[in-house]
Amino acid sequence: MRTWPAAFLAATVLLTTACGSSGDNGGSNAANFDPNPTGTLSAWGFDNADDVGKARMDYAAKQLTGVKIQMDQTGFDAQKFTTRLASGNVPDVVQMDREYVATYAAQGLIQPLEKCFSANKVDPKERWYPSVVGDVTYKNQVWAVPQFYQPPAILLNKTVMDAAGVPADDIDPSQPDKLLAAVAKMYKSSGGVPTTLGFNPQATGQAYLWIVGMGGKLVGDNGAPTLDDPSNVYGLELLKKITDAQGGFAKYKSFTDAFDVFGDKNQFVKNQVGAEVDAQWYPNVLSPYQSTLKLAAVPFKGKDGKPVTVATGSSFVIPAKAKNPSAGCKWALALTDEGSWDAAGAARAQTVQQKHSINTGLFTGSPAADKSLRDKYVKPSGNPGFDQVISTFYDVVSTGKSVGSSPAGQALKQELTNAITAALLGQKSAQQALADAQKATMTAYKNVTGA
Repeated sequence: MRTWPAAFLAATVLLTTACGSSGDNGGSNAANFDPNPTGTLSAWGFDNADDVGKARMDYAAKQLTGVKIQMDQTGFDAQKFTTRLASGNVPDVVQMDREYVATYAAQGLIQPLEKCFSANKVDPKERWYPSVVGDVTYKNQVWAVPQFYQPPAILLNKTVMDAAGVPADDIDPSQPDKLLAAVAKMYKSSGGVPTTLGFNPQATGQAYLWIVGMGGKLVGDNGAPTLDDPSNVYGLELLKKITDAQGGFAKYKSFTDAFDVFGDKNQFVKNQVGAEVDAQWYPNVLSPYQSTLKLAAVPFKGKDGKPVTVATGSSFVIPAKAKNPSAGCKWALALTDEGSWDAAGAARAQTVQQKHSINTGLFTGSPAADKSLRDKYVKPSGNPGFDQVISTFYDVVSTGKSVGSSPAGQALKQELTNAITAALLGQKSAQQALADAQKATMTAYKNVTGA
């Protein structure tokens, strides 16, 4: 029996019991947004209570004078969301992962935001990277206010690479033969068990990067899943070659699962990796060990040899039956404008100074904010390796591709992970694994859309 994600099941139940709308156009639920809201705002799911989150909330509150803000800072939960909507206890704005957005849009449970943007004189194409907007666009409408885009790149452990005589240019997924030769030089094992990986591709953790970044297509123009598209095979087969060269996927996964990723004995400190795909936030974890690590970074390159990133993130949506959608819209936009991000950048800079750490930047999903924060707060650290790593992430953030927005987003992610696992274990060919995943995801898609 197939186990669907709880978010998908909860959304599907609500579709059949509480809504009855396919959400094809969203027009009937679209509010007329007032750029000068009053009254009470009910916000839920903004549980980012770190230095960045607190600074942004303080800033946004000052932009909504005359509005009383009531915050539920517990994390988003799909079952709780559908229960609240069914009971009529509807928040005005909700933070959720961008992968949920099209699911609720297809059901008419959230509002399209073109009127929100126009009333507040915000152009999504100017505020956010195209890939970020693509994550929340369904049937040619934008359904959420997105935030954050933390791109992946490849971190290099120069201690391991130098010892094996591997130059940085060899860590290039667009040149598989060169990459695999580099992996062979760095890979070490004991009794058939890996002790050092030449390259950790983050096989399932960066699944979108290996498929879409390698020229694949997971979502069609109308939001339907396309996991069985022939273009998806290449990245999956390359992943298999990489893991096969390092003891096979079972041993690779067992080894990586044991990494002390956030601790003093992490995989870079312990020289358990020569190179690794990592999102932009991970150098922050490594910064306390700057004096002992020799780091560098290179872009992840797609099949065409060009740098590419693929990453999702969070967003704010306005439920269809929100009582004060104008305040919800204004608040979400205030949290993502340059003033908010500057407040966050100042708070982060203070934290970095107090901890004697390295400011690796704050990646917002907005190109203007990213540039402003970098210019103002990201200064030379005195560690050339870390500075080069930071520059690499800034270099690649504009190369993002969107996975696309599908009503079956959560099921798609789970089934893609299942397909990758089956193919890398040799249980199925890449083509068969993707075909099976497509069938399962299409069932989820039809359940949500009624198609």
